[in-house]
Amino acid sequence: MLYGRDAEQSAVAGLLERAWDGQGGALLIHGIAGIGKSALLGEAARRAGTAGSAVRVLRATGVEAEARLPFAALHLLLRPVLTEERLAALPGPQRRALCGALGLADEAPEDRFRTGLAVLTLLSHLAAEQPLLCLVDDVQWLDPSSAEALLFAARRLEGEPIAFLLAARDPLPAELRPLAAGIPDLRLASLDATAAGELLAERVPGLAAPVRERVIVQSGGHPLALVELPSALTTAQQAGAAPLPDELPVPNRLLVEYQARIEALGARTVLLVAAAEGSGELGTVLAAAGRLGAGAEELRAAEHAGLIHLGGNGNTGSSQGGWDGILRFRHPLIRAAAYQGAEPAERRAAHRALADVLDADRCPDRIAWHLAAAADGPDEEVASRLERVGQSAWERGAFAASIAGRLRAAELSATAGERARRLLSAAQVAVTTGRVDQAGELAGQALELTADRRLRAGLGMVRGAVADANGDPRAAAYIFLDHAEPMVPVHRDAAVPLLVLAWRSAWAVADGALVRRVAELAGRLGPEHLPEAALMAVAALNTAVDQEDWPMVRRAMNTLRGFVADVRDHNPDSHLIRLLAMDCAVLTGDDEATLDLAAAEAVRCFARSTLLSLGDVLGTLATVQLVTGRKREAESIADEAESAAATIADVAAAPRDRLLAVAARVSARTAASAGDERALDAAGVRAAGPAAVALLDLGLGRYEQALCGLEDARRSGPAAAVALLPATGDLVEAAVRAGVPERAAGPLAAFTAWAEAGGQSWAGAMALRCAALTGPEEEAEKRYQAALARHREGGRPFEQARTELLYGEWLRRARRRTDARPQLRHALAEFKRLGAIPWAERARVELRAVGDDTLDAPVARPDPLGALTPQERQVVRLAAGGVGNRDIAARLFLSSRTVEYHLYKAYPKLGIGSRRELAALLADPPR
Repeated sequence: MLYGRDAEQSAVAGLLERAWDGQGGALLIHGIAGIGKSALLGEAARRAGTAGSAVRVLRATGVEAEARLPFAALHLLLRPVLTEERLAALPGPQRRALCGALGLADEAPEDRFRTGLAVLTLLSHLAAEQPLLCLVDDVQWLDPSSAEALLFAARRLEGEPIAFLLAARDPLPAELRPLAAGIPDLRLASLDATAAGELLAERVPGLAAPVRERVIVQSGGHPLALVELPSALTTAQQAGAAPLPDELPVPNRLLVEYQARIEALGARTVLLVAAAEGSGELGTVLAAAGRLGAGAEELRAAEHAGLIHLGGNGNTGSSQGGWDGILRFRHPLIRAAAYQGAEPAERRAAHRALADVLDADRCPDRIAWHLAAAADGPDEEVASRLERVGQSAWERGAFAASIAGRLRAAELSATAGERARRLLSAAQVAVTTGRVDQAGELAGQALELTADRRLRAGLGMVRGAVADANGDPRAAAYIFLDHAEPMVPVHRDAAVPLLVLAWRSAWAVADGALVRRVAELAGRLGPEHLPEAALMAVAALNTAVDQEDWPMVRRAMNTLRGFVADVRDHNPDSHLIRLLAMDCAVLTGDDEATLDLAAAEAVRCFARSTLLSLGDVLGTLATVQLVTGRKREAESIADEAESAAATIADVAAAPRDRLLAVAARVSARTAASAGDERALDAAGVRAAGPAAVALLDLGLGRYEQALCGLEDARRSGPAAAVALLPATGDLVEAAVRAGVPERAAGPLAAFTAWAEAGGQSWAGAMALRCAALTGPEEEAEKRYQAALARHREGGRPFEQARTELLYGEWLRRARRRTDARPQLRHALAEFKRLGAIPWAERARVELRAVGDDTLDAPVARPDPLGALTPQERQVVRLAAGGVGNRDIAARLFLSSRTVEYHLYKAYPKLGIGSRRELAALLADPPR
């Protein structure tokens, strides 16, 4: 029975009742050691055992000794239910991720998120058989990989008959706080005097009244202290027949009390081994303890004294004289006392003995960590083992464990050079997976240890990436260039990645001088290599546009197109080279190549957890989908970016913020084309960029404002002028409408040269449209018709609709009303499909002016998803696009059951009853 915990038990009972009704959730119970967290978990298990229907209970406990073993706690929780049938029922990628993580198969997870998603799916499948209660104690000692996977699942139980109870000691480690964000918490306080007295009366009934009062006061209402303090008293003192000591042990002295009891039992060695072993495997504990002269008798004495529990065959022994049961310490403080009470040399001996008895094939990670704990100085053999452990953890998706293994290997390195190399490898894992601050700290440590130029180049990549992630791409570019320059004469393979990174950072701030410095260094490497030639071509393109050297524009564009084609054909291993090709595809206006490269790279970024690049890649992918008329796909990418941002919120702010920026960019650019200033302000004008803001102004008839905005942006430098080439059509139309077409002459000449060199249909069509706007009136119709012919070859439908609108307006002014109608009708239909409200309104007005009111319905239509929650909108949007529940679950990091739950809630709000109706409701108007 629990005393003084009525409110806490009510909170737990409420969670369980909601879960059994299919509204699952989680609760984090926390407090100081011994305050009663484990007892509350036990009460939850008791309630589950008395529920109306059978409830499955899964339990795991974090163990300090296993905190660096990847997925140790996850394996403990799932071990009772990991059958071949249940694993086979998981979607293939999730099954491979979970089996690889738990060492059940020699496979690496396809991305770092799939392990958590596999746990969620497995729990969902189990809950379909019967309600499920998951109890995880000592969360503060979970290995990071298990914590990430378990808390990932615990945050996503809506619509599941699953209750997740977690208990953690205060204070929760800093690295776990983001993981637990969003999970309701319950802090346990000390018991009041009445409850403390009731507990003492039950557990120590023979205490005299004055002694009981003294214990209550001295314990401060701490449950464990209440129960343990009387054990420090003699029988006479408990009965009040002998005086009490001046000071009773208080909670922070319980460790000393436990250590004294362990010493008195003569169980010091065997309990030290058990504490060092961590998993509680009795056979392993006894085998190692035997090497140190201890054995089963000491274990039985400790069990009799109430310090440990022995389960399985631990009470009887096996027929071979070994034990195959489980040992559990009755309280974590006892484990801590057993371990901390030993001398350092004794701890090292215990770890050495454990390393000697473990199976080398089955437990390489455990052996390596025990050997590391046994080392009393640098040990290159053990460091190499730990380095392999770090690599293995990386391949299994256990990135925190991978960093930990590499760091400990660095500590044990025999030379400064080896330590620097291993610190670099840890920093690379950290920065790749978004642990930006940790990466910067490790790179700084390594820099002080080595003068090796190649190592320093690698550290420069890390340091520059950290600066870029922290919002200073200009500083990042300087760091990359400073480390690249000494590499250029000696190590091309080290210099090229640094130059690519420097170019991307310089381009992000439109710094032409930095772009030219990148090109100059690339030129020293030799233009015969395509990546270097591409970097030089970008700088040449900037210079050519600035100096109006159109032959140079053509040469630079040909080089860039050749580089993009080569990367698409050969798919190089280098992530940075593929990113450079994606950026070059954007620069050449090749939407098809951009779409292919960005889509493929997004898959790789998820698979390889290259989180710093993920936001850039998804942003490029969503942007090209928007300009090519795939609005729904762009919105789905934005949804995925938001879900991924929530999922990796535990890693670092920089990757999360970049992913959220993707959603903001899609929202802002959609708002700009829709003429919705409020939505644009909400999404952020900065996220939209000057081209999108100009498009909004142009659509709303603010021509001078649109023109000035684009001119100001172009004046920031040649790099900005090149980046804004695709917006030249807006600048030309704004100048013509504002009555100053001469201000568009220079930008139009640059755009025309760029479009001709790029060979893209949409760009060629836009150049012809601009020529029709600015050229002689007698040439206008021929140019409009030529532009529409190029548009029909494929490209950007919004631009085609704008050409049709302008041509229709020209025909209407020429009093050719019959000829104008089909142009304007098609433009109106396309603008409506794309949600370009002001443009659709312009087309509608023009149609009325030529006597056509067949499409005179209001342009705007209410958002059919307006009544849904954000999560419901994400699910519904994907479902309407034909994505199945399993795939929706994988893309939004939910379980299939939760997807079904959201659809079940959304259908009545939308007034429909099936997916078919949903698809019809959200279908774009026909083109």
